[in-house]
Amino acid sequence: MNDAILEMEHITKEFPGVRALDDVCFHVKRDEIHCLVGENGAGKSTLMKILSGVYPSGEYTGEIIFEGNVQNFNRIDDSKKAGIAIIYQELALIPELTVYENIFLGHEIKNGFVMNWNETIKQAKEMLKKVKLDVNPTAKVKDLGLGKQQLIEIAKALSMDVKLLILDEPTSALNESDSENLMNLLRELKKHGVTSVLISHKLKEVIGIADRVTVLRDGKTICTLDAHKGEVSENILIKHMVGREINNVYPEKAARDIGGTILEVKNWNAYDTKLGRDILKDINIHVRKGEIVSLAGLMGSGRTELALSLFGNPKKYIIQGEMYVGGELKKFKHPENAIKAGLAYVTEDRKGNGLILIQDVKQNVTLANLRAIAENGVVNNNEEVVAANEYRDSLGIKTPSIEQKVLNLSGGNQQKVSVAKWLFVKPQILILDEPTRGIDVGAKYEIYLIMNKLVEQGMSIIMISSELPEILGMSDRIYIVSSGRIAGEMDAKEATQEKIMHLATN
Repeated sequence: MNDAILEMEHITKEFPGVRALDDVCFHVKRDEIHCLVGENGAGKSTLMKILSGVYPSGEYTGEIIFEGNVQNFNRIDDSKKAGIAIIYQELALIPELTVYENIFLGHEIKNGFVMNWNETIKQAKEMLKKVKLDVNPTAKVKDLGLGKQQLIEIAKALSMDVKLLILDEPTSALNESDSENLMNLLRELKKHGVTSVLISHKLKEVIGIADRVTVLRDGKTICTLDAHKGEVSENILIKHMVGREINNVYPEKAARDIGGTILEVKNWNAYDTKLGRDILKDINIHVRKGEIVSLAGLMGSGRTELALSLFGNPKKYIIQGEMYVGGELKKFKHPENAIKAGLAYVTEDRKGNGLILIQDVKQNVTLANLRAIAENGVVNNNEEVVAANEYRDSLGIKTPSIEQKVLNLSGGNQQKVSVAKWLFVKPQILILDEPTRGIDVGAKYEIYLIMNKLVEQGMSIIMISSELPEILGMSDRIYIVSSGRIAGEMDAKEATQEKIMHLATN
C-alpha cells in the first residue's frame, strides 16, 4: 500500500487463557479519518496499546510498518517520537497544572536547564489556535469542562508534531455540541495532513466522519469498508460487529400494566455549598410502578445532581422539598437510608465510583448488600457464590468465572456487574445514570432487554441519558431538565428529538 501511513500486519496477542488478537491486519491511509469499531472485548484497545508501545515488541507477533519503516516500539515514548499520539477515554491531563504546562508536559521548552515559560505560553497559544480553543493558557485544567480538556489533549499531541492521531472513545462523555466541535476539528486537521484513527461506539458519529471503517470481532479483522463507495451504514456495521443482524436497536416492550405512583418529588430544591449556588429549583416529578421515566437534558443541566439528591444526598447539598416513596414521606440522611427504602443508583462512572475493579465479580455483586449474606458479621461464602452465579446467569454476564477480576471484563460486562450489584439490594426504584455509556451496540441491546424485563416484573426505572435516540427508544415518559429546573414533561410517544432539544436549550 503505497499510500499507507500505517500497516499492522498479522498481529497476534495472547494473555493467559485468552487470545485477544488473532492475525489482525489494520491499514490506515495518509490523510484519512479511519474509524475502528467492534464490540467491547473485540480487541480494539489491545491493538492500539500494541501500536503505542504499552505492549512492547516481543509481547506479540506480527509487524508494525509506519511511514514505510518497520517499527519495534518498546515503550510509549518510542511511538511518540515516531509521530503517533493516542488520546484515551480517561484523559491524561494533570488537573492542578495550567493549560500550557499540560500541553508541554514531558517535552518542556528550556534554555539549557532552565524552563522558558514565556516561550512555552507563546507556543501554547499557537497550539490552542490550531484546535480552535479560546481559553487562557494560564488557566488550570481542573477549571475547564470536558470538551475543552479533550481539545487540550489534542493540542498537546499537535505540539509534538503528530502525524497519526488516535482517539479512543473521545466523545463518550461529551455533549452533542462538544462532540460536533471535535468532529469538525478532525476534519480540519485532515486538511493539514494529520491522519486520524477514531475508536467509537457511536455509529452515527462513525458514519458521519469516516473515510473508511475497519471492524474487529472476537480479536479478528472482519472487514474494512469504504464510506466513499457507499459501503458504510448502521445496519451493515452492526451486522459485522455482532455477527448477526439487529433490526431494532431498541427491543420491543411487552404489554404491561403501569401501576400507581411509587415515587413523588414535590417542590425539590438543592443548594451546593461548594459552588455557592442553587443547582435544583422547584423540581416536581413522579414515577409510577413498572414505568421507565427518563431525565433528558444537556450535560450540567442538573440530572445527575437530582438523582444523587434523591439517593441519600451523598454530596451533602442543602435540600428543601418533599419526597414520597410508596406514599410515605421520606427524608434520607445517607444513601443507606435510601437503599432501605427501596432505591438504588447505578452511577455513570462505573470504573471510578461503581465497581472495585481489583475485586472479583462475586465480591462486586454482593458489595451493596453484604448483610443479606452475612451471619454474625461474617460473610457466608457459599451464599455469596450462589448470589453471584444467579446474577451472572440472569443478566448474561460473560465471564469465565465469578472469581474473575472485574477489571478484566469488557465495558458491557462491567456495566452488567454494576447493575447486578444494585439489583442484589432488591430495589423498587432503580436509577440508571448513563447506563450504556462507553459500551457497544450488542451490549447496549442486552442492557435494554434487562431494563424491559425489570419493569415487566414491576420495578420502576429512572434513566438519565445524553443519547436522545435512547431516550425515545426506551422511555414511557420523559422529563426535560434545563438549568436545574424541569423545563417540560412529555409522553415518549409524542416526543421527538427536536421537541426535547428545544426545551433542553431554553
